[in-house]
Amino acid sequence: MKTTSFLAFAIVAFGSAFCLPCAAQEPGTVKPQILLQQIVEGMPRGEKQELRVLTATFKPGDKTVFHTHRFPVTVYVLEGAFTLEMEDRPPVTVAQGQAMVEPPHVKMTGYNRSDSDSLRVVVFYTSDPDTPFLDPLH
Repeated sequence: MKTTSFLAFAIVAFGSAFCLPCAAQEPGTVKPQILLQQIVEGMPRGEKQELRVLTATFKPGDKTVFHTHRFPVTVYVLEGAFTLEMEDRPPVTVAQGQAMVEPPHVKMTGYNRSDSDSLRVVVFYTSDPDTPFLDPLH
């Protein structure tokens, strides 16, 4: 994983409280660009939340289990293309360098539809403490 890309994404994801556009741009400083900005519902509301940053690598043709999440999940594609099929919704494909939010309580499966290319993603998940990352469905 490229440290610079991950750092820029982390700054965007967690640094939105700072007024980065208000600061004068000094030569040699990095100004993060927003990859994804979205209003979401269903975030945890307790006094404490647990934040997880996960990675996953899919070989060509790999998929996730059929599942749901209890809270929104943000997926950033490092390499390849990620296709998410959700119940009663059209499939969504996210390419390298793009991000998406998976909604909570929706039945879904994620795929690497490529016959030859690997898929690598970084996943950000904020939940109530000790909440499972996903709930498998049968």
